[in-house]
Amino acid sequence: MSLLQPQDTPPPARATLRYQRVIDLVEELIATRELQPGSLLPTQQELARMAGVSLITVRRALQELERTGRVTGHQGVGTFVARPRIVTDPAHSGGLLSTFDQQAVPRDVATQVLGLRAATPRPTVAQTLRLRDGARVWQLERLRLLDGAPRVIEEALIPQSLAPELGARRAELSGSLYELLGREYGLMDHHEEQYLEVTTAGRRERRLLELAARAKVVRLRGVSFTPEDIAFDCFEQVYPAEEFVFYISGRTARRLFRPADLHDWGATPVRDPRPE
Repeated sequence: MSLLQPQDTPPPARATLRYQRVIDLVEELIATRELQPGSLLPTQQELARMAGVSLITVRRALQELERTGRVTGHQGVGTFVARPRIVTDPAHSGGLLSTFDQQAVPRDVATQVLGLRAATPRPTVAQTLRLRDGARVWQLERLRLLDGAPRVIEEALIPQSLAPELGARRAELSGSLYELLGREYGLMDHHEEQYLEVTTAGRRERRLLELAARAKVVRLRGVSFTPEDIAFDCFEQVYPAEEFVFYISGRTARRLFRPADLHDWGATPVRDPRPE
């Protein structure tokens, strides 16, 4: 006599097999038809007929494929093969550009400088950078484009006392910021501490990154240190959540700031751009 009660009976495998059948079919279509990112897949009705399953099963399979970044759906248009997600290593020393060097598909990276100004750091930033009262930072904001598409909004807050002439180097800021800081001011990026969260994109972020309403972004905030343990950059990077995969390597954290402190992250621009 079975000890299983009716409510304990495992669900039948048939539903899982049907759902997986559609996923396997889509993968086979992509391979055999040599479909490239942006290629339109057969309609849901066609997939249901080809796999011999219901539309509900097809939709469930497409949801899973979209969640994993294999396809992307556009309401009223259809389902398309998605571009491979971009792998980035935010904990990798040397700035954002160096995280794209080992991509399976080379990326064309360009930078637009959105603004460079003197600013007064907010309390959490001032404490993290170990600044005295009244000290100012350079507030640098840039937009990073990958293969011509806007993909990362970047803000750096750098003490003016550590890089006093940075305001006169705007023409050099479309390259690697950390290479510039290392070469001109001896500020070498050695290690970082970061916080990462997924939030709904703000209006300006949607505009700059060309995102749809209610799109999600990954917001990464952190601080960079020299080998001498000098904090020289409080940074924020904003990524479209559906475009990126993040590789994080573990290390001991000192927790210089807490998630509860992030409400006052940033800096307030000042009218007088004089360095200290």
